[in-house]
Amino acid sequence: MASVQLTRRDFLKAMAIGAGALTVGPLLQACAPAAPSGGTPLKIGVVLPYSKVYAQLGDSITKGMQLYFDSVNNMAGGRPITLIKEDEENDPQVALTKTRKLIEQDKVDLFTGVVATPVVYALRDLLDSTKTISLISNAGGNDLTRKRKSPYIFRTSFTSWQVASPLGPWVYQNVAKSVMIVAADYGFGHESADAFKETFTKAGGTIVGELYPPFPSTDFGAFLPKIAAAKPPAIYSFFSGSDAVNFIKQFADYGLGKDIQITGSGFLVEQDVLPAEGMAANGAYSTLHWALTLDNAENKKFVADYKTKFNATADVFALQGYDTARVIVEALNAVKGDTSNKDNLLQAIRAVKFNSPRGPFVFDQTTQNVNQYIYYRQVRDAGGGQLQNAVLGKTDQPVVDPGA
Repeated sequence: MASVQLTRRDFLKAMAIGAGALTVGPLLQACAPAAPSGGTPLKIGVVLPYSKVYAQLGDSITKGMQLYFDSVNNMAGGRPITLIKEDEENDPQVALTKTRKLIEQDKVDLFTGVVATPVVYALRDLLDSTKTISLISNAGGNDLTRKRKSPYIFRTSFTSWQVASPLGPWVYQNVAKSVMIVAADYGFGHESADAFKETFTKAGGTIVGELYPPFPSTDFGAFLPKIAAAKPPAIYSFFSGSDAVNFIKQFADYGLGKDIQITGSGFLVEQDVLPAEGMAANGAYSTLHWALTLDNAENKKFVADYKTKFNATADVFALQGYDTARVIVEALNAVKGDTSNKDNLLQAIRAVKFNSPRGPFVFDQTTQNVNQYIYYRQVRDAGGGQLQNAVLGKTDQPVVDPGA
């Protein structure tokens, strides 16, 4: 890819155009700060959404990585870090083409990123067949740790089962005995709903109906009357990004929030969407592997540093990017920057463990997914209409995906 020279004025003008109008990959590469001097650059291929429904998620993950990499002077194992970024575009085939380019043309040493489950499923065989060591920083499809797991693929985020499963019995005990399912009609939406249903019904709960709006959606008008007609005391829902904002606001505008309790996967009401959702999200219950308000030293530092660097509030996606960067740095330090011996590097990644802002971080040795606590949360007004997810408790033990 040809290099692009931008003045500071050119850069500011380009950024003012807006994410949807940018050719993101080349611009981000061109605007990256110069790497510090050291050994051969460590090339990390990054595929994340910088446009469309999940653009905010990609931006947060990237900033989280940047925050950690900057904290170690952009060095790992004595090598300067170079990120080669491409836009996922919420399109499996586009992402596959771009990932192939990163592997075959750019010859990256490591691969990371991916937000959408359909995208990670599309990339899995390429990453596995080329033995490209990969750290997936979001996409939570269960199969990636089960029948489609690969020794070359780690996940620093979660599985759909891992996040949703603990909420089922908790809702039955604390919220409602019957629930309606309303979730996005794609892989993660169905997996999330299935995990909740499994544990909710096992606890004694009843599912009174299921609705799966198309993904992505801007208008939920065809589904809201069906929820109203069913009159459930609560709903379980999964949406994320702009879909979450649209659903929560339209749910409230239709008057459903007065009598129906919202519960769901934490992405429905995470910090990236709460400001846009406003008071329509107040009181919603969710489960997730992190919360802005977690009371530990690592989280307090992470949240403060993120605010200082980006003048923005951290979210779970930034946390996942931050932890992904730390895994990369610690593993590369352990092998002294040598990426030529893949077996040694794989072993070094498997051995990484640390105290994360989310709590103890450790990879499961079978699934290569992170084992982690899941937190029970409720959206509350922290004052002046500023909404946050208050932590009500956590699972008794770190939640381990059952794997294959």
